[in-house]
Amino acid sequence: MKFSANLGFLWTDRPLPDAIRAAHAAGFDAVECHWPYDHDVADVKSALNETGLTMLGLNTARGDVAKGENGLAALVGRDQEARAAIDQALGYAAIIDAPNIHVMCGFAQGPVAHQTFISNLKYACKRAAELGKTILIEPLNHYDAPGYFLKTTCQAIGIIGEVGAKNIRLMFDCYHVQLMEGDVSNRIARLLPFIGHIQFASVPDRSQPDQGELNYAHVFSEIERLGYSAPLGAEYKPKIATDDTLGWLAKYR
Repeated sequence: MKFSANLGFLWTDRPLPDAIRAAHAAGFDAVECHWPYDHDVADVKSALNETGLTMLGLNTARGDVAKGENGLAALVGRDQEARAAIDQALGYAAIIDAPNIHVMCGFAQGPVAHQTFISNLKYACKRAAELGKTILIEPLNHYDAPGYFLKTTCQAIGIIGEVGAKNIRLMFDCYHVQLMEGDVSNRIARLLPFIGHIQFASVPDRSQPDQGELNYAHVFSEIERLGYSAPLGAEYKPKIATDDTLGWLAKYR
């Protein structure tokens, strides 16, 4: 198995370039992040080149964080900001050779928000195609993100169909899916043709994957059996120093 370190949660005590180096030293095969925009892109690219790691993906900006925003693409009347965030993410990804952009929809409800999200995703897919990038969408659970527009894999698959682009795929986070829908192993098998990236964390506490109600030894074995060989994203929240939580990594590799 191959694994990617999500630096939005891991090694957050150091700048992103140094977190990339820490992930490499720990034996990860790739990295990914949330919002790298406060870090000089040249420094990030240098750390990636130095370590030989690929930055698998990054997120579009959340919006006004002070007001609690968590994405813009489904917010009615905010299309200009949403598309600027998409352009920003694609520009950063182009420089560091990141293949995926997670377009965050934000807190919204209703049919107008749905159409807004579709419209902005079509824009994102068109722009991403020009750069050879893939757009990802990710359902978030209603415990951590109450009111988030995209909640379930079923909703996400419907949206992917409506957008109708070849370069839009599902970000399947086992943690979120288990909390909202369950049946993780079978659901991965059914949705594999739509999946662009898989992430994981323990459930329900979102820590390292050697505890909780999901048996990741089984889940990872099923993913491997299905022939999925891309790095799986470790997007968990360490309760102690990141290096002290990595016993699972040697176990599952």
